[in-house]
Amino acid sequence: MSYAAIVTGSASGIGEAPSSDLLADGWAVYGIDMSEDALSATSERLANKKFYPMVCDVRSADRVQAVFSEIGERTGKINALIASADVIRVGALSDMSVNDFDAIFNVNVRGLWLTARDAIPMLKRALALGELARIVMLSSVSALRPKIEGGAYAASKIAVSQLAGVMGVECAGDGILVNAVAPATTDMPMVRNADTSGNWRSSGPSPLGRIAETQDVVRVIRFLLSEESAYVNGTTIPVDSGTRAAYVPLT
Repeated sequence: MSYAAIVTGSASGIGEAPSSDLLADGWAVYGIDMSEDALSATSERLANKKFYPMVCDVRSADRVQAVFSEIGERTGKINALIASADVIRVGALSDMSVNDFDAIFNVNVRGLWLTARDAIPMLKRALALGELARIVMLSSVSALRPKIEGGAYAASKIAVSQLAGVMGVECAGDGILVNAVAPATTDMPMVRNADTSGNWRSSGPSPLGRIAETQDVVRVIRFLLSEESAYVNGTTIPVDSGTRAAYVPLT
């Protein structure tokens, strides 16, 4: 059985890691990112003929529709959408610029919803073939335990978790399962570059003594793409070592 996935934000971090993992299992992956150069570099790193880079600005409804129509013509169906396109801007809400605020919501919320909406017809085709159909959205532990100077980002991720919940219930009758993963601070370039001080963390120190690696997140994504998660729907799963459960004070 040949499975296919669309991965948004696939040119780095939490987008590239599941792309690599799925390719290793024989999936075809349509990798979406707005940077052609970054996608080319990712293609070189992955070195897999089943990785199909697609330049797309997820903020644009017309562009998303065009790219997803092209994917549909190529493959007919997809089995999964991993909606991991993501933007971080750090700053107090009292003085954050409108541009930074809009950048967060236009990608993290609008772009995620547009891609999920346009993926549904291809997911239904997979179901008609007796195959699984899943959507995994990238939320954040910030949605569960926000922090000052991360308020706009946290609000966008609360929206993601709500979208996953409502869309999961709306799509359940068709057999499409929709869930979100909520990583804590994860070691990837976007997070390292979010704050020049190097001290910003999404939710305080980790109880396990380290920040998350991308593979920690990938393992949960793969669970949600497996038959083992057949009764998991409309929820947000923290991948945070327990930071949302109890605060670990700085020492």
